[in-house]
Amino acid sequence: MKAAVIDRYGSPDVLRYADVDKPVIKADQMLVRVYASSVNPIDWKIRKGLLQFLTGYQFPLILGFDVAGEVVEVGSQVTRFRVGDRIYARLDQLAGGAYAEYAAVAERVAAHKPANMSDEEAAAVPLAGLTALQALRDEGHFAAGQRVLINGASGGVGTYAVQIAKVLGASSIVGVCSARNADLVKSLGCDRVINYQQQDFTQDATKYDVVFDAVGNRSFDDCKRVLQPNGYYVTTQPYPANYVQSFFTAFLPGPKYKVILLKSNAVDLEFLKQQIEAGHIRSVIDRTYPLAETVAAHQQGETERTVGKVVITIGE
Repeated sequence: MKAAVIDRYGSPDVLRYADVDKPVIKADQMLVRVYASSVNPIDWKIRKGLLQFLTGYQFPLILGFDVAGEVVEVGSQVTRFRVGDRIYARLDQLAGGAYAEYAAVAERVAAHKPANMSDEEAAAVPLAGLTALQALRDEGHFAAGQRVLINGASGGVGTYAVQIAKVLGASSIVGVCSARNADLVKSLGCDRVINYQQQDFTQDATKYDVVFDAVGNRSFDDCKRVLQPNGYYVTTQPYPANYVQSFFTAFLPGPKYKVILLKSNAVDLEFLKQQIEAGHIRSVIDRTYPLAETVAAHQQGETERTVGKVVITIGE
């Protein structure tokens, strides 16, 4: 099969389009013909070697965590899917494996693809959508009637976070982004937009129940100024120092610091599927690239100026 692989860590140029063996599935897995994937920050962080203490040094590695495709083989323990089913999933292997024509997908991390989405739209959802959902609902303890501020509201995670906050019953959603993306985030559900180029959101007069820093470029100390006394600051940056600070705030009065560590699971994907099919959540796609142009897809994603998601099409 064709895949985009790396033989060493480095710049986007280390990605190469190559022939590799199809994965061999385990009893609890499915072999899925991948029709689309997407680029997430963790992909290029792995490629750069920033997580090599986890991903190791056995090459070649196939990156990519998001999958939308068709089941072509099922393991003996798989009960919820059959050959021919269209699914979407966030892979739970350390390095991913989605930048390929076929992927081994564990049943526990897959759900049926939303019926009203293309493969490209569905492939954009899993990692970013699950991150947004679990950051707000689980780490931020977000409840209906609360106020939320989303820093990076026009990004891959942020665009889903705005919509999910609305689904969860937010009384007020404030998005932080550039002026050129203000209309987009308003269309997704933001009640107010702060242009970070003109205003520092940490100096805002409003107090929020949750500040979700989907960019990870502001500190907890900065954001405490705009949090309710019992509010939550949630970041997507899983650095050791952040976990240490999170641990200590759990035992201290005042706002809490939380770090979202994504948990791949079918239940949350099914929830997102229901909301998508009800018309409450949609994907925002900046650009699409064929699998053979994964280098360009990574270059685009790594600019961190992407609006929504960068998607990789692998073809049906």
